Amino acid sequence: MSSVSEGRFRGSAVPSITPGPLRTTLRADDGVRIEAVYEPCTAGAGTVAGSSFDGTAIVLAHGFTGAVDRPAVRRAAGVFAGRAAVVTFSFRGHGGSGGRSTVGDREVLDLAAAVAWARSLGHRRVVTVGFSMGGSVVLRHGALYPAGPEARLDGDTDAGGVAEREGRTGARTGAHADAVVAVSAPARWYYRGTAPMRRLHWVVTRPMGRLVGRYGLHTRIDRDEWNPVPLPPVEAAALIAPTPLLIVHGDRDPYFPLDHPRSLADAAGDGAELWLERGMGHAENAADETLLTRIADWAVAA
Repeated sequence: MSSVSEGRFRGSAVPSITPGPLRTTLRADDGVRIEAVYEPCTAGAGTVAGSSFDGTAIVLAHGFTGAVDRPAVRRAAGVFAGRAAVVTFSFRGHGGSGGRSTVGDREVLDLAAAVAWARSLGHRRVVTVGFSMGGSVVLRHGALYPAGPEARLDGDTDAGGVAEREGRTGARTGAHADAVVAVSAPARWYYRGTAPMRRLHWVVTRPMGRLVGRYGLHTRIDRDEWNPVPLPPVEAAALIAPTPLLIVHGDRDPYFPLDHPRSLADAAGDGAELWLERGMGHAENAADETLLTRIADWAVAA
C-alpha cells in the first residue's frame, strides 16, 4: 500500500511552474488520514530555489497537542523554509488528521507517510526534525526506516511483530530520512519525574483527562495502552547510525531534565551531535528564530 493516498492530491503533485504551498491528505499504512502541507524553499524566492523540487526537504514533526496550523509550527516552518523546502503535517488525533493519538507509538507511520510524500515530489534529501513527542517519533523512525531495503531492528526482542505493526513492508521503501534532528525529546517512556509530565500522564491515562485533551487541548487520545511497548527512544538512538543525528535540548526544559538528551547522545555514540541550549525551555514553543535557523543550516549541511 502506498503511503500517499492515491488520487487525493488537491492539485498537481509536481507543478511545472514555480510552485506555491500544497495542502493534501496522506494515508498512513494503517489507513489513517493525515493532513499535510508542502512549502517550497523561500531562499532566492522567485528564482531557482523557489522552483526546484530536487533539493533538501525538512519534514517537521510537532509535539503533543500541536498541529500543522498551530502558530509555533507555522513559525518554525517559516524559518526552515528559508533554507529548504518544508513538509508539515498533523499527527493522528491532532488538527485535521483522522484517528486518535497514541502519544508516539503509531505516529511513526504518519511520519513515514510525510517523508514518502516529500520524496514523491522529487526531493533527493529528506531530513526529519521532531519536537518533544515528535522528537521521540523521529528517533524511532530513523531506527525503523533505514535507507536500505531491510529494517534495522537489532536488539529488538520481537522484531517480526514490531516490523508488522510499524508498517515495515516493501511499500515503505523511500520513507527513510537522510538526517534526523530530535528537539526536547524524551529518552525513555513513562517518565513522571516532573510536574508537567505527571499532568500529561493524567491527560493520557484517565477518562476525564482524555476529555480535557479532546475539548480543551483539541487532541483526540486513544484509550488503549501500548501493546507491545514501542522501541524506547534511547534504544532507537543507538540504531540510527550511520544516518547523521542531532540532539537539541534546553537547560530549562520543564518536562525532561538534561539526563534525557545526554542518555540519547551516549546511546548514539559518535553518530550524534548534542546541543545543550542555555535558557531554552521546551520544544517548538521555546525554540527561537536563531536556534531554528541553526537547526535548518545543520539539516541542509549534514
